[in-house]
Amino acid sequence: MIMKTIQEILKNVETISIVGNSNRNVSHITADSRQAQNEWIFVAVRGTQTDGHLYIKKAVENGCQIIVCEDIPIERTDNITYIQVKNSGVALAKMATNFYDEPSKNLKLVGVTGTNGKTTIATLLFQLFRRLGYSAGLLSTVENRIDDEVIAATHTTPDPIELNQLLNKMVYHGCEYCFMEVSSHAIDQQRIGGLEFTGGIFTNITHDHLDYHKTFANYLAAKKRFFDDLPDTAFALSNLDDRNGKVMLQNCKANKYYYSLQTLADFKCKISENQLSGLILTLNDKEAYFRLTGKFNAYNLTAIYGAAVCLGADSDEVLKEMSLLKPVDGRFETIVSTDGITAIVDYAHTPDALKNVLETINELRTHNEQVITVAGCGGDRDKTKRPEMAAVCCNMSDRVILTSDNPRTEDPEVILDEMTAGVPIELKRKVLRISNRHEAIKTAVALAKSGDVILIAGKGHEKYQDILGVKHHFDDKEEIRKNFGMEV
Repeated sequence: MIMKTIQEILKNVETISIVGNSNRNVSHITADSRQAQNEWIFVAVRGTQTDGHLYIKKAVENGCQIIVCEDIPIERTDNITYIQVKNSGVALAKMATNFYDEPSKNLKLVGVTGTNGKTTIATLLFQLFRRLGYSAGLLSTVENRIDDEVIAATHTTPDPIELNQLLNKMVYHGCEYCFMEVSSHAIDQQRIGGLEFTGGIFTNITHDHLDYHKTFANYLAAKKRFFDDLPDTAFALSNLDDRNGKVMLQNCKANKYYYSLQTLADFKCKISENQLSGLILTLNDKEAYFRLTGKFNAYNLTAIYGAAVCLGADSDEVLKEMSLLKPVDGRFETIVSTDGITAIVDYAHTPDALKNVLETINELRTHNEQVITVAGCGGDRDKTKRPEMAAVCCNMSDRVILTSDNPRTEDPEVILDEMTAGVPIELKRKVLRISNRHEAIKTAVALAKSGDVILIAGKGHEKYQDILGVKHHFDDKEEIRKNFGMEV
């Protein structure tokens, strides 16, 4: 069990005042008053849903004797240490880093941020460096990994305590590298505060998360803050073909690099062949075959190649091992029926991601095959993208079935109403509304004939459907296999 003094945990934390005994020992840190107990620190964080200051009394009742807060309670309890800080979220991140011995300083930590491509890039970099012979960690939407050990992921980027705990465990197990997704929420909520990054990668930025950030400018600023905070010893690799690719690195102190498919860059890619079986790319004048499909994956692979070279890996060895990398779970995964219908399961849940996947499918068409798209939008999330998602589906598919994704606390039919508002009048004839996702997938298979392609978008790797706060088992790949008459 880890045991630290208050002074050790407060290193580099901006404190305003300390009331009470500051010589206590600490065995755990928490922002959950229900967990708080003796020898624990409870940090009262002002969150988006609730204010931790409301639960200080509960933490004390549970036996906690050390409270970190922005406002010390007027009614204080004897024998309790109150530590006042300017920002509890910032303090929590630095305290967690200190408690777990600043683990990010003891490995090469690379963060990947952007709207689309984070999971693929982080996961394939992890796979690549494992193939290159290194011990490595992964923090992603799909799963967390410490070499071969799989740890379930609950968030794209964990909270500061879990994050530093995982990084500390990676250091303990000898990991030299860690590749992690960095979400805009995590940046805005200071979850990565106190971490020292060796490198950062920007993929792209499109319409998403406006339910949280309110404006695109706020969303862009959150992403940019990650690069603004990189040290001058790090590398920053950005997509030059994204209109905000240069903006991301404007105030960045790190060593700047760019990748591109359209113009000259430090890491330049040209697509020679793009088929369902894979891509043939020329990366910085070296040609190689890859098992991934689509222009969007050409961008992902170029970023992976660039990051590996920035980390000092041999470019020829990198290309050799990259050619053996397999697609990530739920990212453009294909399942082919015995009578020649191809189903593609993809996590695409933004207008731009959906457009990229459908562009790839349409580019790969050889005759007059139908493209049948099954898609929905998540409840309690950015509503403004719903009509856009439906419009993309209709403009780039022959048949469209609008259905439920994770409705959460919303009425699925209301979500479908908002999606349907984006369907052009002249294209309404090609659209079906089936809120039951089981039935929607079953109907798509019934409509398909040999050679047709069914895209099932939005959930990808997820094995559940969130309805009114309850997660019910649901796996798009299982549904497809069942309807194709395959073993599940």
